[in-house]
Amino acid sequence: MSIFHTVAHYAFFPGKPRWPESKTELTYAFLPENQLSKNVKSLFGRAFERWSEVTPLTFTETTSYSRADLKIGFFSGDHGDGEPFDGVLGTLAHAFSPPAGRFHLDGDENWVIDGNFLNGSPVSAVDLESVAVHEIGHLLRLGHSSVENAIMYPTISSGTRKVELANDDVIGIQELYGSNPNYNGSEPSFIKYSK
Repeated sequence: MSIFHTVAHYAFFPGKPRWPESKTELTYAFLPENQLSKNVKSLFGRAFERWSEVTPLTFTETTSYSRADLKIGFFSGDHGDGEPFDGVLGTLAHAFSPPAGRFHLDGDENWVIDGNFLNGSPVSAVDLESVAVHEIGHLLRLGHSSVENAIMYPTISSGTRKVELANDDVIGIQELYGSNPNYNGSEPSFIKYSK
């Protein structure tokens, strides 16, 4: 089992940092040195959309990494933020609450980007979109949840795809930012793949 970073149900970071109420449009950019594929960038767009579906927040990709509200990058080992990565499995990623907006992923992980664990993926393969949705919750100020099916649960096993927000995630994020009037309240599920 890998560690994302527990508390009864949803939780917030100490001091409850958040994006200002007037800031509902957030921009994100990728570290230029990473040179990510179109598929990976689309995956992150879907992950941000999960949070937009339930809040009034919108997320737009920009090419200006230095000016983006949210800065996403893949790093290995000690990368200068006091939170070094530890190689395959272990700590997969970390994100810093508002207003820092930094989102770092371990570049040494065996990331799966198509959600398919059955076609020759290593046993240690981790679903990138699942981790992205979780870490975006941290970027928005959510802490960890004790509800196992919640996106904000602190761990995820390799071979697991969990990208839909649970009721606990929705209640927590809506307490912070309010509701998207178009949200229909459907209950999510997650899938464990066996090899």
